[in-house]
Amino acid sequence: MPQISYDQLQRTLRDRAAGGAFFFHGDEDFFREEAVSRVVSAYLDEATRDFNFDQLRGSDVDGEALASVIATPPMMAEHRVVVLRDAQGLGQKAREVVEATAKSPEPGLVLVVSASIPSGSKAKFYDELKKAAVSVEFNPLAADDAPGWLMEEARQAHGLELDADAARAIVSAMGVELGMLTSELKKLAAYAVDRKRITLDDVKAVGGSIPRQDRWAWFDLVSERRFREALEALPVLLEQGENGVGLVIGMGGQLLKVGIVCAGGQSALERELKPFQRWMARRIVPVARKWTLPEVDAALGELLRTDRLLKSASMSDRQAMEELLLRLWAIRPQREGRAA
Repeated sequence: MPQISYDQLQRTLRDRAAGGAFFFHGDEDFFREEAVSRVVSAYLDEATRDFNFDQLRGSDVDGEALASVIATPPMMAEHRVVVLRDAQGLGQKAREVVEATAKSPEPGLVLVVSASIPSGSKAKFYDELKKAAVSVEFNPLAADDAPGWLMEEARQAHGLELDADAARAIVSAMGVELGMLTSELKKLAAYAVDRKRITLDDVKAVGGSIPRQDRWAWFDLVSERRFREALEALPVLLEQGENGVGLVIGMGGQLLKVGIVCAGGQSALERELKPFQRWMARRIVPVARKWTLPEVDAALGELLRTDRLLKSASMSDRQAMEELLLRLWAIRPQREGRAA
């Protein structure tokens, strides 16, 4: 069967189909484990959970033991759930058992297989599972998606509104490891007590290691044409470990969004943004008023020029980025009354 999205999986679980096999794979452990929990919650009867729930790890179980667990029928319930984590550690015989079960599961069985497929693996085992089971891939969250994901997690898990600046600061400090982000969010929720909103000041008060210069706030400076401030903040960004190529890529993404608004308005941008980035529209639309489409095109040309310089010339990242900002500053607004 075709691979489905996580949203489609949630709809499948709400419909509570007749059981069968699920295969969750990809390198994002947090999302995979969340999906496992959702399947378990959907199919297990709490009153008979102890009789109908088994959890195994691929490196700890052989084919005979696995076959015995899978063959055990539900007891006093409609379904029996078997969760097999780290399936990449299974031996050949155990893999054969899993494949056969996925293709023809016993009535009432819900088999959940979770694996991080080794890079470059050509094992047919994974391809067969993708064909036979309800399959969902969970890749690590992109850095640009992480603030939006954190804001949504605050709403869903804690009933809180997390300000965009606070979310971006947390991700800038901690990266995109979702377990760490959710742990930080729990601390902030406890600190907020009865309030319904978490701000950047709350993040600082809880003791988070906030960077002196948030990379996304710096991209905002560029898109707002506040080039003097961007120049002053550039050394801080580079000292924090950012590099020229990464900054050019980030600036390019920001300016492309501005260009979409210039060309087609807010609705065009909202259609293009990924789900966890849609909150950005509220910020990009006002900024786009400072640009025309030809100016955005000229700016993107300067980014391309700098990207080539960074990859081929002996110029340092700081020199190349300072020159880029000055060249962007020289793209003068064409509409009367706008300030650079």
